[in-house]
Amino acid sequence: MCGRYTLVVEQADLESRFDARFRESEFAPRYNMAPGQELPVITNEESETFQRLEWGLVPSWADDDSGGLINARAESVDEKPSFEAAYERRRCLVPGDGFYEWVETDEGKQPYRVGFEDDRVFGMAGLWERWEPETTQTGLDAFGGGVDDDAESGPLETFTIITTEPNDLVSELHHRMAVILEPDAERRWLSGDAGREVLEPHSADGMEAYPVSTAVNDPGTDEPSLVEPL
Repeated sequence: MCGRYTLVVEQADLESRFDARFRESEFAPRYNMAPGQELPVITNEESETFQRLEWGLVPSWADDDSGGLINARAESVDEKPSFEAAYERRRCLVPGDGFYEWVETDEGKQPYRVGFEDDRVFGMAGLWERWEPETTQTGLDAFGGGVDDDAESGPLETFTIITTEPNDLVSELHHRMAVILEPDAERRWLSGDAGREVLEPHSADGMEAYPVSTAVNDPGTDEPSLVEPL
């Protein structure tokens, strides 16, 4: 699976890499991106803009906005009810430059950071959804046009990262890995011109994995020391 990742590049370099811009807010390097956080992605609806969506996809048909799905399996992403609509109509790129995996040791779980030796930024294949609360009227509000608090909060936009079989490097750490798209496949993935054929394990050539501090276990910790090798 992919449950934490990093994006420590500067904003100008990130915008240049994906030919997209931050519209309403600035970006600061992130060392411990975690589920439930609002994180930058590029969607097929606005492919020239970074948007902040919450990590943990909530299907549009869900009864409530709990239990977001952080990963989708490449092998069944076009068939599972939770993802099939998004696969057809709502794709996204999730920028990152590393991700964390945990390995069982005699001393407990040891986190490792996986990335490229040259620290390059990459695009992970993702899907996004828009969940809208039901507009209900209750009590006296039903006569005055009032709506419940959930409806007033507006739609929730969420995303998930697609995973696949691990390459030779990641297989030593975990049985799944995020789909890292080749740069020439990123826009084809967004547009829908590319299908499951691009959701393959990225080659391990040029990649590295190294142990890092267990401080990364706390999703509230976000500091440069987390990406330093032990």
